[in-house]
Amino acid sequence: MKESLTCEPKKSLEWKKNLKIQIYADGANLSEMVWAQENGIVDGFTTNPSLMRKAGITNYENFAKEVLSKIQDLPISFEVFSDDFDQMEEQARKIHDWGKNVNVKIPITDTKGSSSCPLIKKLTKDGIPLNITAIFTFEQVKDVAKVLEPGVFSIISVFAGRLADAGIDPIPLMQKSSSILENNSSAHLLWASTREILNIVQAESCGCKIITIPNDLLKKMNLLGKDAKALSLDAVNTFYQDGLKSNYSI
Repeated sequence: MKESLTCEPKKSLEWKKNLKIQIYADGANLSEMVWAQENGIVDGFTTNPSLMRKAGITNYENFAKEVLSKIQDLPISFEVFSDDFDQMEEQARKIHDWGKNVNVKIPITDTKGSSSCPLIKKLTKDGIPLNITAIFTFEQVKDVAKVLEPGVFSIISVFAGRLADAGIDPIPLMQKSSSILENNSSAHLLWASTREILNIVQAESCGCKIITIPNDLLKKMNLLGKDAKALSLDAVNTFYQDGLKSNYSI
Protein backbone atom coordinates (compact mmCIF):
# COMPACT_ATOMS: atom_id res chain seq x y z
CA MET A 1 0.00 0.00 0.00
CA LYS A 2 1.31 3.42 -0.96
CA GLU A 3 2.37 5.74 1.86
CA SER A 4 -0.04 8.61 2.29
CA LEU A 5 0.96 12.24 2.57
CA THR A 6 1.58 13.17 6.17
CA CYS A 7 2.08 16.93 6.41
CA GLU A 8 -0.82 18.92 7.87
CA PRO A 9 -1.59 21.77 5.46
CA LYS A 10 -4.83 22.93 7.08
CA LYS A 11 -2.93 23.75 10.26
CA SER A 12 -0.30 25.80 8.47
CA LEU A 13 0.27 27.02 4.96
CA GLU A 14 2.73 29.69 6.05
CA TRP A 15 5.35 28.27 3.70
CA LYS A 16 3.05 28.96 0.73
CA LYS A 17 1.98 32.50 1.61
CA ASN A 18 5.24 34.13 0.59
CA LEU A 19 5.81 32.11 -2.58
CA LYS A 20 5.35 33.73 -5.97
CA ILE A 21 6.06 30.52 -7.84
CA GLN A 22 3.21 28.06 -8.41
CA ILE A 23 3.45 24.52 -7.04
CA TYR A 24 2.31 21.67 -9.29
CA ALA A 25 2.17 18.12 -7.92
CA ASP A 26 3.86 15.54 -10.14
CA GLY A 27 2.42 12.04 -9.90
CA ALA A 28 -0.31 9.59 -10.88
CA ASN A 29 -2.00 8.63 -7.62
CA LEU A 30 -5.59 9.88 -7.70
CA SER A 31 -6.17 9.88 -3.93
CA GLU A 32 -2.99 11.90 -3.35
CA MET A 33 -3.97 14.33 -6.11
CA VAL A 34 -7.41 14.88 -4.58
CA TRP A 35 -5.85 15.28 -1.12
CA ALA A 36 -3.45 17.94 -2.40
CA GLN A 37 -6.29 19.82 -4.11
CA GLU A 38 -8.64 19.71 -1.12
CA ASN A 39 -5.95 20.94 1.27
CA GLY A 40 -4.80 23.84 -0.89
CA ILE A 41 -1.29 22.46 -1.24
CA VAL A 42 -0.93 22.89 -5.00
CA ASP A 43 -1.84 25.14 -7.91
CA GLY A 44 -1.93 22.40 -10.55
CA PHE A 45 -0.84 18.91 -11.53
CA THR A 46 1.39 17.12 -14.02
CA THR A 47 1.78 13.48 -14.91
CA ASN A 48 3.36 11.40 -17.66
CA PRO A 49 3.24 7.84 -19.08
CA SER A 50 6.18 6.72 -16.92
CA LEU A 51 4.53 7.89 -13.69
CA MET A 52 1.24 6.31 -14.74
CA ARG A 53 2.91 3.00 -15.55
CA LYS A 54 4.72 3.05 -12.19
CA ALA A 55 1.38 3.66 -10.47
CA GLY A 56 -0.13 0.62 -12.21
CA ILE A 57 -2.46 2.56 -14.51
CA THR A 58 -3.55 0.26 -17.35
CA ASN A 59 -6.16 2.40 -19.12
CA TYR A 60 -4.82 5.88 -19.90
CA GLU A 61 -8.07 7.52 -20.95
CA ASN A 62 -10.16 6.06 -18.12
CA PHE A 63 -7.63 7.23 -15.55
CA ALA A 64 -7.42 10.71 -17.04
CA LYS A 65 -11.19 11.14 -17.14
CA GLU A 66 -11.53 9.90 -13.56
CA VAL A 67 -8.93 12.47 -12.48
CA LEU A 68 -10.73 15.21 -14.39
CA SER A 69 -14.06 14.29 -12.79
CA LYS A 70 -12.54 15.16 -9.41
CA ILE A 71 -10.09 17.92 -10.38
CA GLN A 72 -11.94 20.50 -12.45
CA ASP A 73 -10.59 23.87 -11.35
CA LEU A 74 -6.82 23.37 -11.41
CA PRO A 75 -4.66 22.87 -14.52
CA ILE A 76 -3.41 19.35 -15.20
CA SER A 77 -1.05 18.08 -17.89
CA PHE A 78 -1.53 14.78 -19.73
CA GLU A 79 1.10 13.62 -22.21
CA VAL A 80 0.89 12.14 -25.69
CA PHE A 81 2.71 8.83 -26.01
CA SER A 82 3.16 8.29 -29.74
CA ASP A 83 6.55 8.71 -31.46
CA ASP A 84 4.94 9.71 -34.75
CA PHE A 85 4.11 13.41 -35.16
CA ASP A 86 0.82 12.81 -37.00
CA GLN A 87 -0.30 10.46 -34.25
CA MET A 88 0.95 12.91 -31.62
CA GLU A 89 -1.29 15.55 -33.13
CA GLU A 90 -4.28 13.20 -33.15
CA GLN A 91 -3.67 12.25 -29.52
CA ALA A 92 -3.12 15.88 -28.53
CA ARG A 93 -6.45 16.97 -29.95
CA LYS A 94 -8.27 14.12 -28.19
CA ILE A 95 -6.58 14.88 -24.86
CA HIS A 96 -7.41 18.58 -25.25
CA ASP A 97 -11.09 17.70 -25.59
CA TRP A 98 -11.13 15.88 -22.24
CA GLY A 99 -11.43 19.07 -20.19
CA LYS A 100 -11.08 22.85 -20.09
CA ASN A 101 -8.28 22.59 -17.51
CA VAL A 102 -6.13 20.19 -19.59
CA ASN A 103 -2.68 21.09 -20.86
CA VAL A 104 -1.38 18.67 -23.47
CA LYS A 105 2.17 17.51 -22.89
CA ILE A 106 4.31 17.33 -26.02
CA PRO A 107 7.94 16.11 -25.85
CA ILE A 108 10.44 18.54 -27.39
CA THR A 109 11.60 15.85 -29.86
CA ASP A 110 10.68 12.37 -30.96
CA THR A 111 12.96 9.45 -30.05
CA LYS A 112 15.08 10.13 -33.14
CA GLY A 113 15.77 13.70 -32.06
CA SER A 114 13.51 15.40 -34.62
CA SER A 115 12.06 18.65 -33.30
CA SER A 116 8.42 18.88 -32.26
CA CYS A 117 8.34 22.63 -32.93
CA PRO A 118 6.27 22.41 -36.13
CA LEU A 119 3.61 20.48 -34.21
CA ILE A 120 3.85 22.85 -31.24
CA LYS A 121 3.30 25.80 -33.59
CA LYS A 122 0.30 24.13 -35.22
CA LEU A 123 -1.38 23.17 -31.95
CA THR A 124 -0.86 26.50 -30.17
CA LYS A 125 -2.06 28.35 -33.28
CA ASP A 126 -5.29 26.39 -32.85
CA GLY A 127 -5.52 27.58 -29.25
CA ILE A 128 -4.53 24.31 -27.56
CA PRO A 129 -2.69 24.87 -24.24
CA LEU A 130 0.51 22.84 -24.17
CA ASN A 131 3.17 21.67 -21.77
CA ILE A 132 6.35 21.21 -23.79
CA THR A 133 8.40 18.67 -21.88
CA ALA A 134 11.83 16.99 -21.69
CA ILE A 135 13.69 20.24 -22.43
CA PHE A 136 17.37 20.28 -21.45
CA THR A 137 19.06 23.00 -23.53
CA PHE A 138 18.77 26.73 -24.12
CA GLU A 139 18.56 26.09 -27.86
CA GLN A 140 15.43 24.03 -27.27
CA VAL A 141 13.91 26.82 -25.18
CA LYS A 142 14.68 29.38 -27.90
CA ASP A 143 13.17 27.15 -30.60
CA VAL A 144 9.97 26.74 -28.61
CA ALA A 145 9.75 30.44 -27.79
CA LYS A 146 9.77 31.24 -31.52
CA VAL A 147 6.75 29.08 -32.36
CA LEU A 148 4.43 29.67 -29.40
CA GLU A 149 1.22 31.47 -30.28
CA PRO A 150 0.91 34.71 -28.27
CA GLY A 151 -2.00 34.63 -25.86
CA VAL A 152 -2.20 30.83 -25.68
CA PHE A 153 -1.28 29.37 -22.29
CA SER A 154 1.84 27.24 -22.49
CA ILE A 155 4.27 25.59 -20.08
CA ILE A 156 7.94 25.13 -20.94
CA SER A 157 9.24 22.29 -18.77
CA VAL A 158 13.01 22.34 -18.34
CA PHE A 159 14.40 19.29 -16.54
CA ALA A 160 16.63 21.19 -14.13
CA GLY A 161 16.81 18.32 -11.64
CA ARG A 162 18.08 15.83 -14.18
CA LEU A 163 20.72 18.31 -15.33
CA ALA A 164 21.88 18.60 -11.73
CA ASP A 165 21.98 14.79 -11.51
CA ALA A 166 24.47 14.90 -14.39
CA GLY A 167 26.68 17.41 -12.56
CA ILE A 168 25.44 20.37 -14.61
CA ASP A 169 24.41 23.53 -12.76
CA PRO A 170 20.87 24.28 -14.03
CA ILE A 171 20.72 27.83 -12.64
CA PRO A 172 22.31 29.63 -15.66
CA LEU A 173 19.98 27.80 -18.05
CA MET A 174 16.88 28.61 -16.01
CA GLN A 175 17.88 32.28 -15.73
CA LYS A 176 18.46 32.61 -19.49
CA SER A 177 15.26 30.72 -20.25
CA SER A 178 13.27 33.02 -17.99
CA SER A 179 14.76 36.03 -19.73
CA ILE A 180 13.88 34.87 -23.23
CA LEU A 181 10.29 34.05 -22.22
CA GLU A 182 9.60 37.20 -20.19
CA ASN A 183 7.99 39.04 -23.10
CA ASN A 184 5.38 36.30 -23.53
CA SER A 185 3.03 36.54 -20.54
CA SER A 186 1.26 33.33 -21.63
CA ALA A 187 4.48 31.25 -21.51
CA HIS A 188 5.25 29.72 -18.12
CA LEU A 189 8.73 28.40 -17.40
CA LEU A 190 8.59 25.27 -15.25
CA TRP A 191 11.42 23.80 -13.15
CA ALA A 192 10.98 20.03 -13.59
CA SER A 193 12.51 16.97 -11.90
CA THR A 194 12.69 18.67 -8.53
CA ARG A 195 15.01 16.88 -6.11
CA GLU A 196 14.88 18.96 -2.90
CA ILE A 197 13.00 21.81 -1.23
CA LEU A 198 15.91 24.18 -1.97
CA ASN A 199 14.97 23.88 -5.66
CA ILE A 200 11.79 25.85 -4.94
CA VAL A 201 13.81 28.81 -3.70
CA GLN A 202 16.23 28.45 -6.63
CA ALA A 203 13.44 28.20 -9.19
CA GLU A 204 11.67 31.28 -7.88
CA SER A 205 14.90 33.30 -7.85
CA CYS A 206 15.51 32.29 -11.49
CA GLY A 207 12.13 33.65 -12.55
CA CYS A 208 10.36 30.31 -13.04
CA LYS A 209 6.60 30.58 -12.79
CA ILE A 210 5.97 26.92 -11.90
CA ILE A 211 7.82 24.07 -10.20
CA THR A 212 6.73 20.43 -10.09
CA ILE A 213 6.94 18.68 -6.73
CA PRO A 214 6.75 14.88 -6.33
CA ASN A 215 4.66 13.53 -3.47
CA ASP A 216 7.64 12.63 -1.29
CA LEU A 217 8.66 16.30 -1.26
CA LEU A 218 5.12 17.52 -0.66
CA LYS A 219 5.42 15.80 2.71
CA LYS A 220 8.30 18.11 3.58
CA MET A 221 6.81 21.41 2.48
CA ASN A 222 6.20 22.62 6.04
CA LEU A 223 10.00 22.74 6.42
CA LEU A 224 10.26 25.52 3.85
CA GLY A 225 11.52 28.66 5.55
CA LYS A 226 11.95 26.99 8.94
CA ASP A 227 14.60 28.54 11.19
CA ALA A 228 17.98 26.76 11.13
CA LYS A 229 18.17 26.64 14.93
CA ALA A 230 14.74 25.02 15.07
CA LEU A 231 15.87 22.45 12.51
CA SER A 232 18.93 21.71 14.65
CA LEU A 233 16.80 21.21 17.75
CA ASP A 234 14.43 18.94 15.81
CA ALA A 235 17.36 16.79 14.69
CA VAL A 236 18.79 16.52 18.21
CA ASN A 237 15.37 15.63 19.60
CA THR A 238 14.83 12.97 16.92
CA PHE A 239 18.16 11.30 17.67
CA TYR A 240 17.44 11.41 21.41
CA GLN A 241 13.94 9.95 21.10
CA ASP A 242 15.11 7.17 18.79
CA GLY A 243 17.86 6.31 21.24
CA LEU A 244 15.34 6.03 24.07
CA LYS A 245 12.94 3.93 22.01
CA SER A 246 15.74 1.54 21.02
CA ASN A 247 16.81 0.97 24.66
CA TYR A 248 20.48 1.33 23.67
CA SER A 249 23.14 1.04 26.38
CA ILE A 250 26.91 1.32 26.45
